[in-house]
Amino acid sequence: MPRLNSDFLVKCIETLEKSYKLLGQSAKDSIDYEMYRNSLVKSFELTLEQSGKLLRKKLTPYLASKKQADALVFKDIFRQAGLRGLLDAAAVERWCRYRDNRNDTAHDYGEEFAEETLALIEDFLRDARVLQTVIDNA
Repeated sequence: MPRLNSDFLVKCIETLEKSYKLLGQSAKDSIDYEMYRNSLVKSFELTLEQSGKLLRKKLTPYLASKKQADALVFKDIFRQAGLRGLLDAAAVERWCRYRDNRNDTAHDYGEEFAEETLALIEDFLRDARVLQTVIDNA
């Protein structure tokens, strides 16, 4: 299988890391805090989506066909990665939790949601970096 291009995923992770760092340096009642928190939420969403897309491609050789891989929904992509030894069971559960959080953004972009996302970021960043390594390795 040819090496997958993870450049956009890397950029998403780096943007998320930078937003998180700058958010931590901002006063909670400042416009900078709002700006960096908004950037963090959007970067979280992009990183999550890109992770699923690349992992689906990584899984394709393990499945009967590309069509079977394309039919997987997000959580099933990560469950299949667990079954194939690409991720451990705890990581699969965290990725499913990240997805549940992301699904909430479709309904609630308020402060409470943003703070819930913020609480996940440190684990998410670690998991995203591990996943990037999984994707980059043959």
